[in-house]
Amino acid sequence: MSVEQLPGRRREAPTALTAGIDWGSTQHALALVDETGVQVERVTIEHTAAGLRRLIHCLQRAQVSAVGIERGDGPLVDALLNAGLSVFVIAPNQVRSLRRRYGSAGNKDDSFDAYVLADTLRTDRHRLRPLTPDSPATTALRTTVRARRDLIAARIAMANQLRAHLETVLPGAIGLFRDIDSAISLAFLTRFPTQAKADWLSPCRLENWLRTQSYPNPRRADVLHAQLVAATRGRTGSEADALAHVTAAFVAGLTCLREQVRALEEQIETQLLAHPDAVVFTSLPKAGVVRAARLLAEMGDARGRFPTPESLA
Repeated sequence: MSVEQLPGRRREAPTALTAGIDWGSTQHALALVDETGVQVERVTIEHTAAGLRRLIHCLQRAQVSAVGIERGDGPLVDALLNAGLSVFVIAPNQVRSLRRRYGSAGNKDDSFDAYVLADTLRTDRHRLRPLTPDSPATTALRTTVRARRDLIAARIAMANQLRAHLETVLPGAIGLFRDIDSAISLAFLTRFPTQAKADWLSPCRLENWLRTQSYPNPRRADVLHAQLVAATRGRTGSEADALAHVTAAFVAGLTCLREQVRALEEQIETQLLAHPDAVVFTSLPKAGVVRAARLLAEMGDARGRFPTPESLA
């Protein structure tokens, strides 16, 4: 952390300071401005856990009343809110326009932008909306929604692995049903994991099996069987039997992921319907439960994170 005390009038007693933080991926520029618009301190902080602690200590030591920043999410904003500081988002396009107020329209300068944020907050605070920490209900919903997203990403990755595996083992199973990780696809691979077992099928046998799986259109068995027969053949013999264990492992993994995604979706619906803002998001056109929950969770309660329609989008 580098701290620069700037020349200005001597303050005999503590005065209300506003702060501006120009966010960066590796470091942040902090400017402190007094009630007359004089920049009294300039600080550069590394974006690390220790750096964020030093930043909070600096703001609290200076008795800062409010902090202006260009973005409304991320670890930095979370740290500011958790420290009980009032945080105001000033959108980047507004900062670009505000540079002209201070006689600068050139290239971006982090320290100068931090000063612009701090002084704009000093003069225009009454026009800005402070962020508020998310409620426990919103935080819990966000955690569940993101966990579902991560599990779906894992399911997609494993489905791609299974598809690549089947290129060798049983090419005819690829594209047989719409999704390789659908319930009907996984049931098929459980019953017919090798080329030899798929060869046993006839259109009639396939139709009968589809009926046992409550497939919506078992009469498509002729089409599905023709696809199996037309595909390149997979491995046979002892090698196929060994590879069938790999197929079974992928099927078991995907089955588990599907079950856990479904369990999280049930929990998401429960959490969403109990949330006080549920009616707002579920009323959006074609929102659905999961999409409404994702919108609510990611927007959060601090709607001041999005001061413009562009930032909300």
